[in-house]
Amino acid sequence: MRTHYCGELNKDHLGQEVILCGWAHRRRDHGGVIFIDLRDRKGLAQIVIDPDTVEAFKTAESIRNEFVLKVKCKVRPRPEGTINKNLPTGEVEMLASEIEILNASLTPPFMLDDDSITESIRLEHRFIDLRRDEMQGNLQLRYDISKNIRQFLDKEEFIEIETPILTRSTPEGARDYLVPSRVHEGGFFALPQSPQLFKQILMVSGFDKYFQIAKCFRDEDLRADRQPEFTQIDIEASFVNEADIMTITENMIREMFSKVMKINLPKTFNSITYREAMERYGSDKPDLRVTLELVDMTEVMKDVDFKVFSSAANMKNGRVAALKIPGGGALSRSEIDSYTEFVKIYGAKGLAYIKINNKEQLNEEGLQSPIVKNMHEKALASIIALTAAENGDLIFFGADKKKVVNEALGALREKIGHDKKHLTSELWAPLWVIDFPMFEYDDEGNRWNALHHPFTAPKDGHEDLLDSDPGSCLSKAYDMVINGWEVGGGSIRIHQQSLQSRVFKALNISDEEAKEKFGFLLDALQYGAPPHGGLAFGLDRLATLLAGADSIRDVIAFPKTQKAQCLLTQAPNQVDEKQLRELHIKVRTTGKTENKND
Repeated sequence: MRTHYCGELNKDHLGQEVILCGWAHRRRDHGGVIFIDLRDRKGLAQIVIDPDTVEAFKTAESIRNEFVLKVKCKVRPRPEGTINKNLPTGEVEMLASEIEILNASLTPPFMLDDDSITESIRLEHRFIDLRRDEMQGNLQLRYDISKNIRQFLDKEEFIEIETPILTRSTPEGARDYLVPSRVHEGGFFALPQSPQLFKQILMVSGFDKYFQIAKCFRDEDLRADRQPEFTQIDIEASFVNEADIMTITENMIREMFSKVMKINLPKTFNSITYREAMERYGSDKPDLRVTLELVDMTEVMKDVDFKVFSSAANMKNGRVAALKIPGGGALSRSEIDSYTEFVKIYGAKGLAYIKINNKEQLNEEGLQSPIVKNMHEKALASIIALTAAENGDLIFFGADKKKVVNEALGALREKIGHDKKHLTSELWAPLWVIDFPMFEYDDEGNRWNALHHPFTAPKDGHEDLLDSDPGSCLSKAYDMVINGWEVGGGSIRIHQQSLQSRVFKALNISDEEAKEKFGFLLDALQYGAPPHGGLAFGLDRLATLLAGADSIRDVIAFPKTQKAQCLLTQAPNQVDEKQLRELHIKVRTTGKTENKND
């Protein structure tokens, strides 16, 4: 029906007869001459309809925004003074000879260039929202990322293999989405949280280089970087160690950034241990563009009179840490109060601070703060020395359980860094975080849980700690972090059944429970399983990062809201009683929802 895309036309096409198809982006009537900006996914073309072309002009008078058109026209230069250098087609215009309305449109619920529309309206009318330049560009970028990664992995001799969507429920850290079976009464499939077990089985099966761009599902609370269904770039290889996987995937990401976005990442990514990341940045996914760092003050504060500090310093798993803000003495009281409220989101009870007026005067005059009077001079001198504070700086403090202090000050570090632009570089800052703990302790459940997943191998020499000291056992796990986003994570897997059983034992998983949940994997490991490992990237997160979007919903064609709803289709929805009977399900009403089938 068409010879060219609207956005392709330029001076090289002058004098040519072309046929264009697209949507009427805007119609303007200028003293008898009608202009229509015709839009398709490649861009805009300005269509000129002259009154001399009677039929075309008559048709043009009835055209409104978002009408679908077919236009036969001739490419000509724009008159002097009307060139639009902001458009690729801005040096030419198309003189229409014929216009056909392929379909009319109701008045759209919003203008495509209206930036004030709410996200709920955009998602409800997603078919309109996706026509916007920003969304067209985001989804094209997403495609370019996946295409480039496929090409890279193909070049590296990886083979793409699909794994099941309907599988069995296995604990991987989040709730499963369950699918009732009609054929097997009382039985349920689960949608995969990842292809983890299947890709390990593929390694046992001799497919030594596997990848998949896989749909994954997790029934968890949502944030800007989470969705109930998401897309994972899943990679696994045999006969590899951590360095092998990290080198392959680092090269992949570096090449993708270069070819898709013309961004040159460092030739070698920085690497830091999990412990160092938490100590210095309070986060296992630190944004290294922010120049601020945490400084540990736990030992310094053990004998001060200020009980908030001394109690935390002497607490098991307690921590006192400082965050120096260069030039922070200029912060207003209202700014300090807003940062205090911010850290409360992360469980902090408050935010102590000291303004450095004169670092030579270790008293309330030189160090402005209500807490100074309860601190001995040695502690105050240590604060100045350890933070390298100068006059005009401000120091924030966190004191609580280590987890609370790290999360609160880690988040505050990044917030202040981005609020105060001089504390953040504009560079890309990729890094590897390595040497993660194997386990984290669950105080409520009174047991150890796997920090990543229970199939992660312990570091060489740490195997005996599985029995004697699980909290000190480190793993062969690694995360890739870019600008504060964990874009990928992986590990070397356990390939020996005996070691896998020891890890299950450390997790208080009995032999019977392990056989019930993971029997097929344990069986496979006994039949010549090779050493193997891998890494999975979040395609949604990579696309969000490269698009500069605020949320992964802006790079997914049909996303869910933060309430896990699709506003376009109104899912989840009620189903009729016949469907429920076929699935052997009877719904119990809780009264918490208007959906009688919820």
